[in-house]
Amino acid sequence: MLSNMDISNQSAIFIAIGALLLISLAVNAVGQRTALPRVTLLLLLGVAAGSEGLNLLPEGLTNSFELVTDIALLMVGFLLGGKLVFAQFRNSGSQVLWISLMGALVTAILVYLGAALIGVSYDVALLLGAIASATAPAAIYDVIDESKLQSNYANTLLAVVAIDDAWALLLFGVCIAIASAINGHAIADSLAFVAWDIGGAVLLGLAIGLPASYLTGRMKPGQPMLIEAMGCVLLCGGLAQAFHVSYLISAIVMGVCIANFARHHDYPFHEIENIEWPFMVLFFVLAGASIDLSAIVTIGLLGLVYTVTRCLGKWLGAFIGGTLSGAPAMTRNWMGLAMLPQAGVGIGLALAAAQYFPDHRQVLLSVVVSTTVFFELAGPVLTRLTLQQAMRH
Repeated sequence: MLSNMDISNQSAIFIAIGALLLISLAVNAVGQRTALPRVTLLLLLGVAAGSEGLNLLPEGLTNSFELVTDIALLMVGFLLGGKLVFAQFRNSGSQVLWISLMGALVTAILVYLGAALIGVSYDVALLLGAIASATAPAAIYDVIDESKLQSNYANTLLAVVAIDDAWALLLFGVCIAIASAINGHAIADSLAFVAWDIGGAVLLGLAIGLPASYLTGRMKPGQPMLIEAMGCVLLCGGLAQAFHVSYLISAIVMGVCIANFARHHDYPFHEIENIEWPFMVLFFVLAGASIDLSAIVTIGLLGLVYTVTRCLGKWLGAFIGGTLSGAPAMTRNWMGLAMLPQAGVGIGLALAAAQYFPDHRQVLLSVVVSTTVFFELAGPVLTRLTLQQAMRH
């Protein structure tokens, strides 16, 4: 039986979740009538309600942030994979590959050079460059979903975001290996870690996605039932964590398999889309509540350089990739600005780097966590701006 204290804590969590879901309706309405997307508004709500603001969120709810994040990102990964239908990207496949690759690579190079030029050690500069190459798929996906501005540009952006973090993980592994060599450590373990993180994730996504593409959608012809869709997503996430591989990439690969090989499905992601929003609300609010505003004052020049060079790197990389692939001017000029949001994946890489190099933990986390405030609040605004710009062309 629950004690009075347990009941009190549980009731506080229920009240907070219910209130946040109802408030999200108002947030959604405000987002549709202003220049601020609901992602930014929910993050601001989290900042105001969290420990940096009014401290209204119960501890039991804030302690669930990691679980909520995992579920939300699994759904986003699954839905992003569903956008990668091979037949639709025969003409834009080269654009997706070049823009995503150059967006990650040029960003990593510019952030590294910027940090090194102001006197940051080469190993820390390398790690920051790799971390900067990652984007926040949840924020970008939600801005596109909220805007309802469907276009070739939006579809290309979703595809770019779906594979962008795979490039980031590869770069991270290479930079970890180089930084290990600089510090006199063996590099084999770092390379093996990244090879398994990505390769194992792809294999897991295929192992679940290929059977699911045939088996799901049989009981309710044309569409998988909610229990089927959630079962696949949660099974994928649980196995990915058990095998220590990237659950985001596993979910994307699983979504790709079902979208391309489930010939009997009318639309395999309908049920997930119906329930993802409550998890996204909690994810963004708790992300805002976890932001440490005090860290902003500690980063100084390095934080400014990181922010500027990451912005420039994403824009220039997308421009170069778009030019090499013959992308339209709209895609070349604006795609980089749409790729600025950075949160969960970037912070995750910073934590992983801090485990490898505990002496650099403070500087890595201070820079990445503090700049996340800018990229998560301003990034979605710029993403929606580019979507609106695309509709005018």
